[in-house]
Amino acid sequence: MGYSNFNKLYEAEDAILEGVKVNKEISGFNGNGYVTGFTKPDNNIVFNVNVPSNGLYLIKIGYEIPKESGPKRTLLIVNGTYTQSLRLKKLNRFTETNPQRILLKKGENNIMILSDWGYYNIDYIKIESGTILKKSKLESNLVNPQATKKTKDLMKFLLAVNGNFILSGQQEYSEVSWLYEKIKKKPAIVGFDFMEYSPSKKNYGITYDQTEQAIQWDKEGGIVTFSWHWNAPKNLLGKVNGKWVDGFRTEGTTFNIQYALDNPSSNDYKLLLRDIDAIAVQLKKLQKANVPVLFRPLHEAEGGWFWWGAKGPEPAKELYRLIYDRITNYHKINNVIWIWNSSSKEWYPGNKYVDIVSYDSYPDAGDYSPLIEKYAELTSLVHDKKLVALSENGPIPDPNLLKEYQVNWSWFLTWQDKFLKDGKTNSLEHLSDVYNSDYVITLDKLQKYKLYNSK
Repeated sequence: MGYSNFNKLYEAEDAILEGVKVNKEISGFNGNGYVTGFTKPDNNIVFNVNVPSNGLYLIKIGYEIPKESGPKRTLLIVNGTYTQSLRLKKLNRFTETNPQRILLKKGENNIMILSDWGYYNIDYIKIESGTILKKSKLESNLVNPQATKKTKDLMKFLLAVNGNFILSGQQEYSEVSWLYEKIKKKPAIVGFDFMEYSPSKKNYGITYDQTEQAIQWDKEGGIVTFSWHWNAPKNLLGKVNGKWVDGFRTEGTTFNIQYALDNPSSNDYKLLLRDIDAIAVQLKKLQKANVPVLFRPLHEAEGGWFWWGAKGPEPAKELYRLIYDRITNYHKINNVIWIWNSSSKEWYPGNKYVDIVSYDSYPDAGDYSPLIEKYAELTSLVHDKKLVALSENGPIPDPNLLKEYQVNWSWFLTWQDKFLKDGKTNSLEHLSDVYNSDYVITLDKLQKYKLYNSK
């Protein structure tokens, strides 16, 4: 049997069981039973899987979740080293997960399903031939056809290196010096924030130089990305840590995005436009300096913890489209590459407004897995037609695993402070390994090989 046609089912009742047992009470299972009793964190089941060749394989898990429970999560551990968190959807019957890619060696492999959340039943696993993924034909045209030459050049560069490299990124310009001090490397991308340019913050006398820092970073040959922790236009409660500065959080304001959008003649709607216009001022400065911007407004909307996502997907999508239209068509700003930050179809504002889709990843400290499941969700969302980026991260995925599993994140962007410096989220050894990897593009590589013309 060759690698190209390998397909085998392994029954759970025949596996090695630890703290769990075989049961037959619930109908609909495959084989002679299923395994139940995942009630403690260390409960597990181990399958011995023998494959004909080294390579990527697909695994599907047959499972069931008891009626009184909701969605669950399990941990998949391959050969004692690679760990992947896997969400189990609630469907009220025995069902099967979507295929997940795993890397197996020729001969015997151990695949463990470890309880994690627990309270589910495991029926079987299927191991099938993997495929060397074809490099998809990604869309090369930006959603704004009037984009500046340098902005188009940046997009061409991102497309050209995708699948062969990942770009390194770091939030906050001041963190670059810490990285260079510790590992003698600088990231290719630096993340900035329009947060303090929100008019409701400027009313408190805040002064900020993120735009000027971004222009300086561009002069150094780096790539610029901006997010916007948009402080609500009004009605700041000051209840989060006792500070008005937390007005971008849902619990920090009573501003109602649904009402504002439903009433375009209202003062609340005019305040939305006022705030967008304030950010347009900064984007125009960047455009005048010929700085392309990877712009990610309304990030993490589906989480609901920011006011722009608090009323659900429809207002968030409408607001995103308003920002796009106001910036692009009203202000004639053409140095923006537009990024959407969710993998949910329900929340997606549409292909005509989005150049790149992205995800913010904060697994446990030291978890350097390649985030296969989330990457697959994003590529599925855009039918493999748009770039996919890791727009924020705590732990940085292991570049070797990214290569092995063909997970083609365009870039990563490590968040600031403890996520970079605590020695646990990313150990200093890991940071050094990442930034010295042949798979990772750093600032010196951009400059040495002139991979991106930033002049």
